Amino acid sequence: MSMPSRYQIGLGLISASAIVPYTATAANPVQFASDVFIERFQPAPGGRTARTLERAERLQPGDRVIFVVNWKSARTREFTVTNPMPRAVSFQRSAVGDEEVSVDGGRTWGDLETLTVRDRDGQLRHAVPEDVTHLRWRIPGEIAAQGEGQMIYRGIVR
Repeated sequence: MSMPSRYQIGLGLISASAIVPYTATAANPVQFASDVFIERFQPAPGGRTARTLERAERLQPGDRVIFVVNWKSARTREFTVTNPMPRAVSFQRSAVGDEEVSVDGGRTWGDLETLTVRDRDGQLRHAVPEDVTHLRWRIPGEIAAQGEGQMIYRGIVR
């Protein structure tokens, strides 16, 4: 799988490095391939709605995007995958929900429901998906031993 080198987002660009995850350890490196898709809904016959996915080339505010991160590794023990959220995209959810999130640039981690942030007035409030700055998955040894896997998560272009 190849990854486009850049994604156009509104007036700015997000480089591919903004969506390429990295692992916490360098021994036995993990290889990644990432894709970004735009999710669209269109009327279909019979009054139904059809969902389509298009490879993202140009994104507009309000676009619903799906990030797909595939990994391959010869590892047989647990490893960690960390992925920053592009600033132009607000996190919505992941396909499985087994990730940890950070709302402070990767300094602290946890389930979204347990995290807090300060609002513009300096008041503490519960974090919401739009506050997420980073995602982290711990790949257990039994999954790592399979040699490959995938993480999928959604966002909305701000």
